[in-house]
Formats: sequence, C-alpha cells, structure tokens
Amino acid sequence: MSSLANKVVLITGASSGIGAGTAVHFASFGCRLALCGRNEENLQKVVKQCNETGLPKDKIISIIGDVCIVTDCERIIKEIIDHYGQLDVLINSAGILISGSIETTKLDDYDKIMNTNVRSLFVLNQLAVPHLIKTKGNIVNVSSVAGLRSFPGVLAYCISKSAVDQMTQCMALELADRGVRVNAVNPGVIITEIHKRGGMSEEQYQEFLEKSKTTHALGRPGTVDEVAKSIAFLASDDASFSTGVTLPVDGGRGVMCPR
Repeated sequence: MSSLANKVVLITGASSGIGAGTAVHFASFGCRLALCGRNEENLQKVVKQCNETGLPKDKIISIIGDVCIVTDCERIIKEIIDHYGQLDVLINSAGILISGSIETTKLDDYDKIMNTNVRSLFVLNQLAVPHLIKTKGNIVNVSSVAGLRSFPGVLAYCISKSAVDQMTQCMALELADRGVRVNAVNPGVIITEIHKRGGMSEEQYQEFLEKSKTTHALGRPGTVDEVAKSIAFLASDDASFSTGVTLPVDGGRGVMCPR
C-alpha cells in the first residue's frame, strides 16, 4: 500500500463504523486525510486515533458537515482543495439503515435513506470528479451485500445500495478514459452501530449477530478493519487494473442459499 503514502483522501461518515475504521487504517499509510462527519465529538476521537498511529497533525483535517446538504458538500470539497490543493481518493462511507417492508416503510424514511445513501454520493462524486481527473485519482463507494442480493424487511436500504452499485459501474465507464477508477465494497453484516441506529434494541442486535453465524458461510459477522483493508486495496495502485468492481466483503453471505 506504499502507493497511498501522502495521497489526499476524503472519507465521509468518518465519525463512526466503517468510515472511522477506514480513517485509522489509511492513517497508517501516511495519507493526508480529510475526515467528514456530523458528530464532532466522535470525529475528534477518530482524529486522535489517527494521530496515535503516527500520522502528524498537519496531515489530517476534520470537517463537520451533513452530506445530505448540497452546500455542505460544496464546502467540504472547497476546504480540502484550499487546504491540500488536490484530491486523490474519495471514500463515500456515510450511510444509514432503516428497517421496513413495502407495507411498513414510511415515505419520509424512504426519502431519508435515498438522500443519505444515494443522493449524497451523487452530489459528492460530481463535485469531486474534476479534481480526481487532475490527479488520476479514484473513488470507493461503500455499498452492501444488500446491493447484490435481496432481503425482506429492509426494502428501501436494498434499493439504495443497488443504486450505489449502478452508480459505481456507470461512473467507472464514464471516467475510465480520464484515468479515474471507481469501485465499491459490498460488506455483509459488520459489527458497527448501524443496525441499532436503524431501530434494533440491544437484545435484538445480539440475536441478529448470533444469527449471522448461520447466514455467513465463514460463520461470523465481519469487522470494520476487514472492510477497511478491502477499501485500501481498491484505492491503491495494487488495484490499478480494477474499475467498476463491486467487491463482496461479506463472509460468503452473498453466495449462500436456503437449504
């Protein structure tokens, strides 16, 4: 991963979950980081963790912003360019999950999921592309196994992640001739707070993790570090001939079938 050293990397959703784990992992490569999140207290904890890996303070900036707000997205990109003068990698990790079927999903919840998981990516990608063309950089979108497979009870989430996969592949084709690669990771169940934020109680979440031992071929849920390593691979020159990839990081969940 030496090719990532000194690269300017923007990570959204960096205050928790996969985004936070990815930030710390990229800090270990000596990247110049721009971390974006809504929770300032949590974001500063992640900044501290990055510093503890040995990343100097002058190689990391934190930006408080809501990717669902267009003016915030514009400000995020502007602050990065003003500070670093370039952008090499965009990692779109911000996302939410709200449970619901076609019968129970509220329209407001559908809109919230689509705005956070799809529209914000469209806006940030569009704003970032001119800068990524200059550096021949790349984008890694954080999708889900729910973009590749269908699951009951999380309808809007599945729709949003399948849209992320299509966005990834269409952009890959559109930007390949300018040397910009666009890929995605598709995690299975990863131990984060996203399910509890989506409405699960602690008891329900523990039952869900226990069930994940049977729904994932490897017999367990995954960790944020395992996803972060896959993101780093796709963002690095080790994946220089890969674009339009939707990479399952799902412990085999995506290939399992009922028996």
